[in-house]
Amino acid sequence: MEKVAAEVGGTAGFALDEEYSEQGHDPEMTRAFEASLARVSFTDADWEAVEEHDGVAYVLSRPMRAFTMPPELMRPMLLGVSREALALTAALLQAGATAVKNESNGITHGRERWLSLADEAVAATTDDELASVLYRASVKRPISTGELLYSCGMHLLGAPDVELVATPTTNGEVEDCVTLMDTLAMYLLTDERAAEMADGEGFRLTEDSPRWLLRHYPDDRHESDDIFYNPLGYWRLTPA
Repeated sequence: MEKVAAEVGGTAGFALDEEYSEQGHDPEMTRAFEASLARVSFTDADWEAVEEHDGVAYVLSRPMRAFTMPPELMRPMLLGVSREALALTAALLQAGATAVKNESNGITHGRERWLSLADEAVAATTDDELASVLYRASVKRPISTGELLYSCGMHLLGAPDVELVATPTTNGEVEDCVTLMDTLAMYLLTDERAAEMADGEGFRLTEDSPRWLLRHYPDDRHESDDIFYNPLGYWRLTPA
C-alpha cells in the first residue's frame, strides 16, 4: 500500500499513514462501511471482503490549503487532487486492497463501482465530464435530518454543498429532490455564472418545474476542524 500510494498519488502528496495503519482485524470496519452508503453498490463479495479483512491502511494527502487560493486557482487544484485520489483508489484495489472508503466525505463504493468511476475519469475529455465523474465519486447525498436533505463532499471539489428544505411533498419524492440537488451542484461546479449567484435568486429544473429560492449559509453543521467541514458553506433551496 505504501509503494502504490507513493507511485500513483505522489504528485498530490498521498502517503501511507504509519501511525494509524495496522495489521489485524478491526471489528468497527463493517459498521463504518455500512454508514458510508455501501448498500448502494456493494455486492456480497464486497461485504465479505470487509468482514474478513486482516489489516487497515490509511492513506493521507498533504494538508489541503487550497481554500486560501483565489477561486480560479482553487477549484482546478482540488479537482486535480480528487482525480488523483480516484486513480489511487483504483490502483490500491488492483494491488490487493479489498475495499476502500473516503474518510473526508464518509462515502464508499463497491469495488466494481470504484473501478468504473476511475475508468470514466481517465476517459473524460472535457472539464465538465471530469467534474461529473468526480461528483458521483466524491459527494454523499441525500443525507436527511428529517427537515433537510443535504450533501457532503463538495469541499473536495472546491464548491459549496447543497441543502434542500424537505416538505411533505418532497419527502415523498426523494428521487426528484436528488435530481434537483445534483443539477444545482453541477451548476456550481461547471458554470462560471455560479460565482455571481445571490441570496433570493430562483432556481428550477425546467420552465414548468416548481421554483426554489436560493440562500447561502456558512457550514454550521460541522466544526471548522472537522474533515467534513466545507469552508465554502452551502446553498439552501427553499420552495418559493
